Amino acid sequence: MTPFPREDYSPLRPYDPGRSPIALDLSDNTNLWGAHPAALEMVRMAPPEALTRYPPVYGSDLKDAVAAKYGIPVENVATGCGSDDLLDSVFRASTIPPGRMSFPAPSYSMVTLFARMNGLETLPVPWRMAEVDPARLLLEEPDLVYVCRPNNPTGTSLERDWIRGLLALGGPEGPIVILDEAYADFGEDTFLVEASSSDRLLVLRTFSILYGLAGIRIGFAVGSKTIVEEVEKSRGPYKVSHVAERAAVAALEDNSGWADRVRTETLENRERLSKELWSRGLHPLPSQANFLLVPVEPASAAEVNRALQDHGVAGRPFPRLPDVGDALRITIGPWTLMERFLRALDQLFETEPTRSA
Repeated sequence: MTPFPREDYSPLRPYDPGRSPIALDLSDNTNLWGAHPAALEMVRMAPPEALTRYPPVYGSDLKDAVAAKYGIPVENVATGCGSDDLLDSVFRASTIPPGRMSFPAPSYSMVTLFARMNGLETLPVPWRMAEVDPARLLLEEPDLVYVCRPNNPTGTSLERDWIRGLLALGGPEGPIVILDEAYADFGEDTFLVEASSSDRLLVLRTFSILYGLAGIRIGFAVGSKTIVEEVEKSRGPYKVSHVAERAAVAALEDNSGWADRVRTETLENRERLSKELWSRGLHPLPSQANFLLVPVEPASAAEVNRALQDHGVAGRPFPRLPDVGDALRITIGPWTLMERFLRALDQLFETEPTRSA
């Protein structure tokens, strides 16, 4: 008899982000300005058949919108129920278990879970070592390499030449590189165009963050036609709902400047909050994402977060991060929300409230 569940599933546990209702939740990196207005209006206007009929099999309208916006052939675009869906799909399509996946660590927590769900052994390489020499990610001959750029949870990013160097190291027969660009809207550049002409690079993007559509789960990927076809076979049909696709297309095609204003304000508030934290003796890591990672040692990140929750504010605690230690991740939002966080922090450490610059 075939055992159920699979033996390698026994160490896995259902995902638990550790959130609970709170007045100000700064824990999950979503858009604290709200959903894109054009997307929200499209959801409100959705016709009955958007609910009663199956959606297009593979999100064709969104593929067209992505191709038009980024100058990419439409056959190089895949869509999914969030970028997580696409990550899960490329893992499933890539190798017969047991396979191997390397990545710079620390990184996005779900990547190891999706890898193990799909029978992949995970090969973490300390971030500081991988940053110096990308060849370290290939030492154990992985089938796949995953890189988050900008990285979650640190906010740091790898240079463009680093990515190109990694791809060059493997040669034509090297492993596929999955480049997770969930936070690229707040960084310096993107590899979307390069991925469309590469046989070894797949770039993942999401509408959860800049566009504020985390609740309807929508994302896309760009890669060679061959990679995209295999990802879509693995993903299966009807994963992108009518409503989600209509909202994403409306946000992508909108020319009101809303997304640009949110991006600009995020970058300004990220720098402003960083300075405020430094003035309080805290040293957040340099970030190219919409959050800051704030080391709190020798304190416990979980205890600091629980204390902040007593003041109505929550971040995301990360205990014992390699090369960082205990740290708290704080999502950037409108400055009024950042001021509330700073007031809670001042109360927590029993300091006099500092007037914001």
